[in-house]
Amino acid sequence: MGIRPVGHDDRLSVVEHLDELRSRLIVSLLVLVASFCVCYWQNDRILEWINKPLEQTQNLNGKERSEDPLEQSVRFQVRVGEAMRQIGPALEGASKTFAELEKAEGLPPDVSRAAKQSTRDLQRAAQATRIAAAAVPTNTKRQPVTLGVAEPFVTTFTVTMYASVLLALPFLLFQLYAFVLPAFTREERRVALPLMSMVPVLFICGVLFGYFAALPRAVDFLQNFNDDAFDILIGAKDYYRFVTLFLGMVGVLFQIPVGVLAVTRLGLVSTKFLRKNRGYVLLVLAILAAVVTPTPDPVTMLLALAPLMILFELSVQLSRIFEPKESRFRFDFDDDDDDDEDPAADGSQARDDLD
Repeated sequence: MGIRPVGHDDRLSVVEHLDELRSRLIVSLLVLVASFCVCYWQNDRILEWINKPLEQTQNLNGKERSEDPLEQSVRFQVRVGEAMRQIGPALEGASKTFAELEKAEGLPPDVSRAAKQSTRDLQRAAQATRIAAAAVPTNTKRQPVTLGVAEPFVTTFTVTMYASVLLALPFLLFQLYAFVLPAFTREERRVALPLMSMVPVLFICGVLFGYFAALPRAVDFLQNFNDDAFDILIGAKDYYRFVTLFLGMVGVLFQIPVGVLAVTRLGLVSTKFLRKNRGYVLLVLAILAAVVTPTPDPVTMLLALAPLMILFELSVQLSRIFEPKESRFRFDFDDDDDDDEDPAADGSQARDDLD
C-alpha cells in the first residue's frame, strides 16, 4: 500500500493515481478503525471527561442556596444522609443506656418493662437508620439524560467516533498531504509541509484550551441561567452535540497562524498590511470569540479572545521571517508606486492621447 509520498517528478497514469488513492483510503480506514476500537474500549473514561464540565455546574456543597428544584432535592437527600449517619450512633448509645437501666435494682416492674421495650425500639430504630443512611444515593453528579431505548448505545457510539477521528487526525492529514504532494512544486512543498504539520497540533491545542478554560464557564452559565424557573434536564444527545461543536469551533479558530502564514507565503497580503489593519483583525476575532462562546459573560469571551490575539500576533511576527522578499503582493495598498511615477511621462502620454 502506498504509504510513501510520490515524488513531484514521478509520472503516474490515471489508474495508478486511483490505485494510490484506494491504498491511502484503506490505510486511513484501518487506522480509523483501530482508533475507534481504542476509544470504544475507553468509552466510559471519555464520557467521564466530557461530563466533567457538566458535573462542575452543580451547587451541592456551596454556601449559596441553589434555586434549581432538582439541585434542592439532591441537597436535601445529601443532608438527610448526613443526619442519618449521626442519628444512628446516637440511637445505639441510647439503647445501651436503657439496657443498663433495665438491669438496675429496685426499679418498679412497669418501669423495667418500659425500659426493656424502649431498648428494643431504639435498637430497631438504629438498625433502620443505618439501612436508610446506606441507601442514600452516593452518585449525586449531574449527568445527561437519555430518553430512547437505544439512545445510550447510539450516543456512546457517536461520541466514540468523534474521539477516534480526533485521535487519528494527524495520520489522516498526513495521508491527505502525501496524496496531493505530487501536484506541488518544490517551492510550494516548502510552504505546504509546515502548514499541514501545524494544523493538527494547533487543532488539538485549541480543543484542550476550550475544554479546560472556556467550556466549563460556558456550561456553568448556560445551565444555571434562570434555574429557578426550570427543572433543568440535560439531554445527552444535545449536550454532546454542543460540546463537539464548541470544541471544534475553538480548534478551528486556533488555525489562525496557518491562515496568516498561507496568505503571506502565497503573496496575497504582506505582513505590513496585516500590521496596519491590526484593529480590524482584532474586531473580527472578537466577533468570532463572541459567536463561539454563546454566553453574555464577558469573562468567557475574553478567555476565548486572548489566545486568538496572541496567536495572531505571533503568526504575524513569524510570517515576517518566511515572507517572500521580492513578491508582488496582491493586497498591499501601498501608495509608494504612485509616488514613483514620472510626471513628465504622464504629460507626454496625455499629449499623445489628445493627438
